[in-house]
Amino acid sequence: MSETLSKKKVGSLQAQRRFNIAWRLVVALLAILFSLFPVVLIFSTSINPVSQVTVTQLIPENATLNNFRRMLGDPQFPFARWVWNSIKVSGLTSLFVVGLTSLAAFSFSRFRFRLRQPLLRTILLVQVFPNILAVTALFLILLNIGRIYPGFGLNSHFGLILVYLGGAMGFNTWLMKGFFDTIPRELDEAAYIDGASSWYTFTRVIFPLVRPILAVIFILTFIGTYADYLLARVILTDKNMYTVAVGLSLFIGEQYSQRWNLFAAGALMAALPTLILFYLIQNQLQSGLTVGAVKG
Repeated sequence: MSETLSKKKVGSLQAQRRFNIAWRLVVALLAILFSLFPVVLIFSTSINPVSQVTVTQLIPENATLNNFRRMLGDPQFPFARWVWNSIKVSGLTSLFVVGLTSLAAFSFSRFRFRLRQPLLRTILLVQVFPNILAVTALFLILLNIGRIYPGFGLNSHFGLILVYLGGAMGFNTWLMKGFFDTIPRELDEAAYIDGASSWYTFTRVIFPLVRPILAVIFILTFIGTYADYLLARVILTDKNMYTVAVGLSLFIGEQYSQRWNLFAAGALMAALPTLILFYLIQNQLQSGLTVGAVKG
């Protein structure tokens, strides 16, 4: 009797386990289909010789790659230059953000100084107001800076980078400070006892432990600046200086309804740098989002 009840209990647990696995797989499959549908639609449009968006055919009739060739070969629209401009601006912005925020976070996490808490609150308060509210002020500031240092004024990539830095420092400093706080202070104290300076402790002891959060901040900053349109459109005025978001928006221009296929081809090629970056740092990115600085 007891053996029969035990077998029934085991069978019930196995059935419940299979049910849990099944519904999780269904949810995962629906999520994958939901996320891939726009990509499939864009790809189908990009190989369509006719400029139209359709959901009835995955592979349109007379599918062609001419749209990609036209995007890369049209001298009137320097698409490759736009992509390179976006990579340069986003890459430099991400590097500067990672470097500056890591120094700021280390200082706020490890040192105790006057006005420490008010400064942290001020940084957080400033982040409440997005850059879009200061577009006019930023335009005038860069206009005046450009009169003295043209390389940091309007229609310059470094001027755009300065604007992005101002908008990304606050939140990322708080995010990285919380990560630094999880690292035991005993590591710092042991390094100081051995005669290490604060800089040596930061670069050789602490920095290797925070690589996951550095990867997270780098990729988030890169994506945010790579896809930005408004600030880049206001600051950049020369066609050869455009980022890819601005370039694609102006590429379609008044012929928006007639160039769906070219726009889709450009959008797919413009997404490649971000996909490659995700692939290269996926391990660090996963650790930064889930594990933390130290284990145990």
